[in-house]
Amino acid sequence: MRDLVRGCGVALVTPFTKGEVDYNALGRLVDMHVELSGSIIVAGTTGEASTLTDDEYHSVVKFVIGRVNKRIPVIAGAGSNCTASAIKKAQFCEEAGADGLLIVTPYYNKTTQRGLINHYRLIAEVTSLPIIAYNVPGRTGMNIEPKTVLELSKIENIAGIKEASGNISQVAEIIRICPRDFLVYSGNDDMVIPLMSLGGHGVISVVANILPAETRKMVDDFRSGNIEKAKEAQLALNGLNNALFIETNPIPVKEAMNIMSLCSSEVREPLYQISGENREKLINEMNLYGIGVSSLAC
Repeated sequence: MRDLVRGCGVALVTPFTKGEVDYNALGRLVDMHVELSGSIIVAGTTGEASTLTDDEYHSVVKFVIGRVNKRIPVIAGAGSNCTASAIKKAQFCEEAGADGLLIVTPYYNKTTQRGLINHYRLIAEVTSLPIIAYNVPGRTGMNIEPKTVLELSKIENIAGIKEASGNISQVAEIIRICPRDFLVYSGNDDMVIPLMSLGGHGVISVVANILPAETRKMVDDFRSGNIEKAKEAQLALNGLNNALFIETNPIPVKEAMNIMSLCSSEVREPLYQISGENREKLINEMNLYGIGVSSLAC
């Protein structure tokens, strides 16, 4: 299947103001990423999909798809810990015009590895869209084991996986045993080049919310053979990458975006504004990277 992520997709935040979705800011962000990112992933973890009402979820997905207007691929988050709910989301996103789906593993109630295969198979049967499975056990408590990924890769429209386990040995095994055309993306911004060196295809990125051009260039450099430049870019980014996860994502990245006047830092409860101490650490890493900001920035 074709690379819908185009090497570097942004895991887009959902901007809020006074408790409501800020569509003006969202439109500006979409326009920026159409120019600078390979694709947009809407209503995922970074987009705080778990705290969007059904109406907001539908509205945000349709808004982003409409604003992009087929200029770059839009991949919609459609995961749930209820298979029936994920099926409904997948059907909605296809009708709305999404180019692909990002589907996280079931969380909280979790399941077995056999249950995972059945979960993804049932979703895949109701949509013609390519599906990227999303493995993030640190947030879900559920790991997709390499042998399970192999079984998923045999389902016709399961195109790849966003791997955010942080386990490079697991990623290597997935790439070793799965077909060469099965797309493996890093879900960790600090492991993009290590993953690509093993045969991975790129990244679905949080840091691209604030550094879209730089993140995409890092991936493009690696893909075009400029390995040393890509390695240097990865190492230069990693201090900032770490700071963007100093508290639960997307709290820090939204604070960084607020500092850079891209959108408000507002997050939905139960998430909470970044602490003063961690904000200073974030600002320090932004300055070290070369994003010149003052501690008084708001």
